Amino acid sequence: MALSFCGNDRNSSYNVDEGVFNNGCFVDALNLVPHVFLLFITFPILFIGWGSQSSKVQIHHNTWLHFPGHNMRWVLTFTLLFVHVCEIAEGIVSNQWMDTPHLHLFMPAFIGFIAATTSVVYYHNIETANFPKLLLVLFIYWVLAFITKTIKLSKFVEYNVGFRYLRFCITAMLVVLYGLLMAVEINVIRVRKYVFFASPQKVKPPEDLQDLGVRFLQPFVNLLSKATYWWMNPLIIGAHKRPIELKKIGKLPIAMRALTNYLRLKDAYEDQRHAEDPDKAPSIWKSMYRAFGHPILLSSSFRYMADLLGFAGPLCISGIVGHLENKTSRVIDIQNNSTQRHFGVYFMESTQLLQNTPVLAVLLFLALVLQRTFLQASYYVTIETGINLRGALLAMIYNKILRLSTSNMSMGEMTLGQINNLVAIETNQLMWFLFLCPNLWAMPVQIIMGVILLYYLLGVSALIGASVIVFLAPVQYLIATKLADTQKSTLDYSTDRLKKTTEILKGIKLLKLYAWENIFCNSVEETRGKELTSLKTFAFYTSMSIFMNAAIPIAAVLATFVTHAYISNDRLSPSEAFASLALFHILVTPLFLLSTVVRFAVKALVSVQKLGEFLQSDEIGDDSWRNGEMSVSLDSCKKHSGVTKAINRKQPLRYQLDGYEQPSRRQLRPTETEDFAVKVSNGFFTWGSNLSTLSDINIRIPTGQLTMIVGQVGCGKSSLLLAMLGEMQSISGKVYWSRLPECEMFHDGNISVYETDQSCEDTSSKNRYSVAYAAQKSWLLNATVEENITFGSPFSKQRYKAVIDACSLQPDIDLLPFGDQTEIGERGINLSGGQRQRICVARALYQNTNIVFLDDPFSALDIHLSDHLMLEGILKFLQDDKRTVVLVTHKLQYLIHADWIIAMKDGTVLREGTLKDIQNNDVELYEHWKTLMNRQDQELEKDTEVESQTTLERKTLRRAFYSRETKNQIDDEDEEEEEEEDEDDNLSTTTSRRSKIPWKVCWRYLSSGGFFMVFLMVSSKLLKHSVMVAIDYWLAYWTSSSPHNKAGVGPSNATFVNNTTPRGDEADRFYYVSVFSILCGAGIALCLITSLSVEFLGLHAATSLHHNLLNKIIHAPLRFFDVTPLGQILNRFSADTNIIDQHIPPTLESLTRSTLLCLSAIGVIAFVTPAFLIAMVPITIGFYFIQKYFRVASKDLQDLDDSTQLPLLCHFSETAEGLTTIRAFRHEARFKQRMLELTDTNNTAYLFLSAANRWLEVRTDYLGAWIVLAAAVASIFTISGLQSGLVGLGLTYALTVTNYLNWVVRNLADLEVQMAAVKKVNSFLSTESENYEGSMDVSQVAEDWPQQGEIKIQDLCVRYDPMLKPVLKHVNAYIQPGQKVGICGRTGSGKSSLSLAFFNMVDMFEGKIIIDGIDICKLPLQTLRSRLSIIMQDPVLFSGSIRFNLDPGCTCTDDRLWEALEIAQLKNMVKALPGGLDAVVTEGGENFSVGQRQLFCLARAFVRKSSILIMDEATASIDMATENILQKVVMTAFADRTVVTIAHLVSSILEAEQVLVFSSGILVECDSAANLLAQENSLFSVLVKTHK
Repeated sequence: MALSFCGNDRNSSYNVDEGVFNNGCFVDALNLVPHVFLLFITFPILFIGWGSQSSKVQIHHNTWLHFPGHNMRWVLTFTLLFVHVCEIAEGIVSNQWMDTPHLHLFMPAFIGFIAATTSVVYYHNIETANFPKLLLVLFIYWVLAFITKTIKLSKFVEYNVGFRYLRFCITAMLVVLYGLLMAVEINVIRVRKYVFFASPQKVKPPEDLQDLGVRFLQPFVNLLSKATYWWMNPLIIGAHKRPIELKKIGKLPIAMRALTNYLRLKDAYEDQRHAEDPDKAPSIWKSMYRAFGHPILLSSSFRYMADLLGFAGPLCISGIVGHLENKTSRVIDIQNNSTQRHFGVYFMESTQLLQNTPVLAVLLFLALVLQRTFLQASYYVTIETGINLRGALLAMIYNKILRLSTSNMSMGEMTLGQINNLVAIETNQLMWFLFLCPNLWAMPVQIIMGVILLYYLLGVSALIGASVIVFLAPVQYLIATKLADTQKSTLDYSTDRLKKTTEILKGIKLLKLYAWENIFCNSVEETRGKELTSLKTFAFYTSMSIFMNAAIPIAAVLATFVTHAYISNDRLSPSEAFASLALFHILVTPLFLLSTVVRFAVKALVSVQKLGEFLQSDEIGDDSWRNGEMSVSLDSCKKHSGVTKAINRKQPLRYQLDGYEQPSRRQLRPTETEDFAVKVSNGFFTWGSNLSTLSDINIRIPTGQLTMIVGQVGCGKSSLLLAMLGEMQSISGKVYWSRLPECEMFHDGNISVYETDQSCEDTSSKNRYSVAYAAQKSWLLNATVEENITFGSPFSKQRYKAVIDACSLQPDIDLLPFGDQTEIGERGINLSGGQRQRICVARALYQNTNIVFLDDPFSALDIHLSDHLMLEGILKFLQDDKRTVVLVTHKLQYLIHADWIIAMKDGTVLREGTLKDIQNNDVELYEHWKTLMNRQDQELEKDTEVESQTTLERKTLRRAFYSRETKNQIDDEDEEEEEEEDEDDNLSTTTSRRSKIPWKVCWRYLSSGGFFMVFLMVSSKLLKHSVMVAIDYWLAYWTSSSPHNKAGVGPSNATFVNNTTPRGDEADRFYYVSVFSILCGAGIALCLITSLSVEFLGLHAATSLHHNLLNKIIHAPLRFFDVTPLGQILNRFSADTNIIDQHIPPTLESLTRSTLLCLSAIGVIAFVTPAFLIAMVPITIGFYFIQKYFRVASKDLQDLDDSTQLPLLCHFSETAEGLTTIRAFRHEARFKQRMLELTDTNNTAYLFLSAANRWLEVRTDYLGAWIVLAAAVASIFTISGLQSGLVGLGLTYALTVTNYLNWVVRNLADLEVQMAAVKKVNSFLSTESENYEGSMDVSQVAEDWPQQGEIKIQDLCVRYDPMLKPVLKHVNAYIQPGQKVGICGRTGSGKSSLSLAFFNMVDMFEGKIIIDGIDICKLPLQTLRSRLSIIMQDPVLFSGSIRFNLDPGCTCTDDRLWEALEIAQLKNMVKALPGGLDAVVTEGGENFSVGQRQLFCLARAFVRKSSILIMDEATASIDMATENILQKVVMTAFADRTVVTIAHLVSSILEAEQVLVFSSGILVECDSAANLLAQENSLFSVLVKTHK
């Protein structure tokens, strides 16, 4: 048949006698002109111009600049494309009614579609290049298209073609769209003035994009890229090649930064304060609404549109299935056709389009795509707003923390825990509430709409089904609240278990030496048992929640259809059945979510209340001299304000923001003629309870001199410093600070801390307003040693070195693995008290301030360091600088150095003056000081004698690193090997390794859950999904086979005629209903079994993994604990165990459910229409690549989110701890800046993570829409002999796929991340245990072995690890029963290693130790260690009772315990305690002094009644008096036992009957102490001389 533009079926096709415009074909041809014009002009420009440009220059994203009306244009163009599609469809359908093909019916529409697509591509390229002149082409196109379409419309009106016809409606819409697009184009000309105007407007891209660091482009890209997250492609696909790092995700756009949002929220908050009622607290809800209400409204409107479009699915299914049922009645009267012809062509009626099944299929596809796009847009907007809100709240909380009154913190009104909760929990609760809040008002609308549609389809029976859902919703809410409660109790138990585990790991050496590991292990297992009981309840409620979610729709469908079968006269048709089935699926989600949303809303109310209370809590005063008369006016500052502004302008914007909300600078101090730095007159200060802590304070601190404040403990010395710093509340009195030189004054009259004026810098570079302050309790930042000391000041090498030397920090720094670049603080290396204190003092010395306050800097230092610090640091370094120093101290021997002394007593000043003044005026006080000084001198002698505390601290530090370094060396070697292997591989294999799913780990996890549980889970899951398919299949069979009362002919074949007897009908109905009910019942039961089996499989796995982990670690050799950081082991028991306990089971459940749902759906569709499988091939390939790329990127972004969260939380807690220091130094602005940076970094990671989730969901949703389209098209075109019920079944299943596809990928990605926890736990399970068995049987060892206490050491060689060198080489010695032996040698000579060898705790690879005739290597470890006693250098006590600490196995009588306490001189002290032997010991024994703890360890050793006692440097950390007790007890109570003393102090073994002297692991001397001393050149003599 010949094709022709106007058709060949009549002669008048080309006839123009009645006028050119009255020929319909000519008008259609005229409509082609604008489209052809556009294509001819734009194609060369696009392909030549841009082709050459983009190949050479990669246009950077900072040129993205939206022309006015950008979004409007995109929306209109998309609408235009949709209308063109309708026009093409209408043309093709109309053409079918013609005798010969008429191309003019659809060809102009097709070319118009191409032209519209070209227009938007062209526009995008012009916009990217910012070259608006080329937009003229588009303007001309819109004008031409508007004119031609208007001509066509006017002709239709002329010939009375009205709205009844579809072509008229389409043409009218096109006229409106072209008109609007023309208006948009005119607007661009008006705003940009690029043509017809003399001066075109110059426009720069947004400020954010000029900064190349901004990589989050969502706000800047075009609408299509915004909707599909196309701009994320390079990041997500690039993650495959190399991991995403913080650098890659860059900075946040300005509008999303914490500072911007903080200012918005703060303004909204402060605007609510009224002058008439200043005390009324502003409402946080109102502030949140004012600051962030608009985006939430936008998101809600997106949500409404998505929800309404969601109902298109069921309606289209109803339409498609309905038309397939009634195919016979679709023969339309051809004669009718003639009435619908105008211009010689057929005109289709508007209603006819929706009766066309292919059209419905396309509409369904478009509705799904739009619905999903709107839904994801709604999610994205709420998430972005939630993140912005969290940033603003964090900044608000931080600001408040910096202004919190000190008394609030010290009186316990505001604890660190509360602040951490606000930061970590409450802000997140509010963020989550914001994520979910559009649901609050969208869901009720969705539910009501759903019920109305169901009623329209099914009548009354639909209401019964809906009521089932509504009645069961409260049950879900109840389960949800129960879940939350159970989670709380589980948390309590797991905290308790962690506490016990931590104690065990800290005291593991003692537990092994005393063979107590099993006792303590059982105690942890007991707590774990309670935790598991709680977890069982948790698992039960979780599975109930999952069960309800799965069972409710089945129950509702059952109730509805059974009721319908009995109530209604009409039989159920497939179209109604499957449309209502799809509606029930839609309804269940909001009802299930509603309970969650309500719970979050309740939590949000509580969080807001807590936040409100916190923001209203007391703040510190403006400043401590707020009461002073302001004798200096502020004019001097105003003079310079112009300069300030000028300086500010030169600086980039961000520095002005840095100083945001500076605390109002301290006002200038009143002038005073006297030369003092600080003066307090008539001061009464309090910590908030109105009882003055300090009363009647009149003091002055002379400038440039050393002032000392002395007095007894608790007399108010530290409070006095804080009062001067303005931290205390003053009841009355004034604090004056001396006045500054004029120019320095201007210095801080300024707003920003960052500015300095050159002329002033010469006069004095010291920042007078800041006070260098070292608090009594040392406070460190989580930063390097160097950063802790410089504390934000510029680095000067010379000054830094001088400070380090003055504080004797060099030897400590040398020990650290990375020198002064080692991270210390909460997350870093744990330093001892003395080391921490010295770093704090160094910080105060390093700062370039006029005034230095040191609060008892010597408290944690030994005498040598104190002297050095006093002479080098304070007297030399600070005094040479002429700095004013205020020193609080108990060391009275330093009073002679003081220029000025303030003596305090009970919160008042006792005396003030020089030492001479006091000697003359207050003889009594002076004498009192003298006696105290003498006592301190005696202690000094003792101190010099003892190996100093500092040396010990350094020793522990060295030990910690020695062991860790070797481990690191081993690790590094492994890593190097791995890297070499990696380099051999090419890039593709490394990427494939990153995208591989850890099947091995998954299998390990499942197998630890038990094979029966795995079998039960798999079989019940498969059965359940089979039954679900059976239910729906039966429904299809029932509805298709039952004869319709309406239509006389059955849908599948014409054999059924409506003449069956009522009784047969009744029997039929009963048969269908009963099978349907049985299937539904089975489905509900299987839902319960599957949900329970998954949860309990998870519980079994968690139980066995934790049990094995605990046993492995507790029985690991001591070396394992030396080389594995404690934090790493604890992480396995805390974070990883928590993931295994609570997170993996629900993820696993969700993953298996969504995967099986998708598979069963695809199976059903393929069964109904096998042709569908052809379309599945490209869809499957697409899905494979999407999930592959997403999983890798998601994992990286998840890691970034986790790793950036910790520093933020730490920054908050460390700020709260170091408030006084930060405020004294005046570093608030710097800390705020740091907080903003950390918040933004974390928010960036989180935003990218949620954008990646949207990227995935948009893509999987579009794939789902394609599946629906493929299923619909396949069923329409392979209709022959198909039951319409099966088509309904297939389409309903296709709709569910769209919901579950993205869950498959998301759950897979989550499971992969969570399986890392199992992997880490598994890596510890491969640790080798100590050989507990031994080669001898316990029965062969005598009950009272070792009786004599005879020890033979034969050719002993010892090493810590087969990889390391020996620490003892070929040692031979003989110790007689009952002998007192001393072992000595320099540090690192192998003394302690020998003590460990007695307990077989190290690798004795040659030689042996024989005790009472038995080689200890052959003994079972439990037996050996339980028969010897040891007192260690560090006294270890566990939380519990005194009885538990002395005898955890409960094997001894009370008398024996009292006897042991008496020997250790502790009996009276313990008797005095409440509970006696059952008195409480806190964690680490903190409620006893170090000396008392050491005596408890002695008592513990005595309780054992062993004939051999080993003392490993047991007197190192105790005072003289305790040491004497110890020595005396050893001589008397242990007179008949063998005692081996390892001594750091040679003087303690001068009485020994035999002395073993070691050097570098070799026994060099062995004789009695007297004999060795007699030899002048013996090593023992040398050691004695050097130590004395």
